[in-house]
Amino acid sequence: MNFHDLHELLRLELLRRIERGTLTGSRLAQQAGFQQAHISNFLNRKRALSLEGLDRVLASQDITIDQLLPLELTAAAPTAPSCDPVETVPVVSPSAAMDEPRISPASIIETIQVSASRLHDNRARPSPRNALWQRFLAIRADAQQAAAMEPVLSPGSIAVLDRHYNSLAPYRAHQPTLFAVRCGAALLIRFLSFDEGRLILRPHSRDFPVQLLALAAHESPADYIVGRVCLILSEL
Repeated sequence: MNFHDLHELLRLELLRRIERGTLTGSRLAQQAGFQQAHISNFLNRKRALSLEGLDRVLASQDITIDQLLPLELTAAAPTAPSCDPVETVPVVSPSAAMDEPRISPASIIETIQVSASRLHDNRARPSPRNALWQRFLAIRADAQQAAAMEPVLSPGSIAVLDRHYNSLAPYRAHQPTLFAVRCGAALLIRFLSFDEGRLILRPHSRDFPVQLLALAAHESPADYIVGRVCLILSEL
């Protein structure tokens, strides 16, 4: 992650707080000691903050860099310590991830090795439908999938999914949770919220639109949430 990526994650978090009504641009400017026009330009991607300015905004909102990261990013496959066993995770197609309770050998495109503790330290919130499904699997993001989520997701990166987390409850307080969600025949990776009977699918890139999924009266968000993205491997 570079300085530009950190700017984007901070901008996203501030915009989320403004959308929720817990923050305004003028209040942010006052708390961080900036002119309102300066903050407005930052929020609208017209200018960047200096390193000192970034520190001032983080301090004014009581945000740490660790809190900004929505998930664990790694530049390579994790090398597990010798005392920590590894677990084989199958990489499958999006359709298999959505529809196969148990992944058949024919559906496995490749496999990756992940530290067992990094997988099973994840908290589960399974829906009744998914409670007996194979828990961990992965998909490889193509260019179209990654474009909406850059720089969180890059083309060719592998997203490990926890299919035993089908709840909209935030995984970490004050941080957006990244989900794999069923949208028609497609599997999308998005930040999710729910309002007035609709799932709201939010991309990271502002070049892509927010999508709305209307739920029928008998449906719940868990019917569409395939799982939580618990790990991203950007290069293998």
